[in-house]
Amino acid sequence: MSELWLDGQDLTVIAPQLLGPELTVLSAYRNRLTQFPAALPSGLRVLNLADNLIGQVPETLGRLRQLHTLDLGHNRISALPDAIGDLHGLSRYLYLSDNRLTELPAALTRLSRLGYLGATDNRLASLPADFGALAALHELRLYRNRLTALPRSFGRLARLREAHLMENRLETLPDTIGGLTELRELRLMDNQVRELPDGIGALARLRLLDLRNNRLGRLPDAVAGLRSLTHLDLRDNGLHALPEALADLPLEKLDLRWNRLEWEPHWLADLERRGCVVLR
Repeated sequence: MSELWLDGQDLTVIAPQLLGPELTVLSAYRNRLTQFPAALPSGLRVLNLADNLIGQVPETLGRLRQLHTLDLGHNRISALPDAIGDLHGLSRYLYLSDNRLTELPAALTRLSRLGYLGATDNRLASLPADFGALAALHELRLYRNRLTALPRSFGRLARLREAHLMENRLETLPDTIGGLTELRELRLMDNQVRELPDGIGALARLRLLDLRNNRLGRLPDAVAGLRSLTHLDLRDNGLHALPEALADLPLEKLDLRWNRLEWEPHWLADLERRGCVVLR
């Protein structure tokens, strides 16, 4: 038996005799497991233990070096072992959302093939300094945490296409952000960002920028470089004026509600004539 599906069976333990050496897929989603199954076969490629009652992850996890997908979301995990960095085959998916994590171990940055990382709904206050070593990452979801800053290495995530960072406590963005040359979506809603670095203008492929409910007083002229931007949400900031550079962007929707604009730029009407929906 190469695949074992035990989802939603109210299990408190998985019998070891079910975990034969030929097993490549184990899914035990939505049960009542409080511990990792013992003696998991080293040939596992997919492991789904989401939505259980697991509180600890053993160091033996690092033996599963053929894993490409690991789902530990919706548990009670408060820390990850350094052995997670030994999962060199982890390339598709690492899901850690809705746990009790206060930090990600530095060893996690050794997962240089990882494409998707989801660690939403935790208690993360910071990221490892070398977070940018996750060179293959294309989608990152860290919303609803307690992040106040991003490391400078964040700008090394050159393959990142989506960054979902809503509902944190971010006050600034690193000036290295211009290194995210493949970025298409940057979602920063419900943070405390006061200004954008000029490096934002290097995101030439960015299509969606959500800055709703931050503390921006102005936008840098560097936004002129966002030549693929179609959706810009600036709701509920402290903006008094807008850079004229926005007039030349291919915007399809511009949301300006709940700001403090002292006057309405004449070029807003030009945007509307081009088909852009402008919400004031």
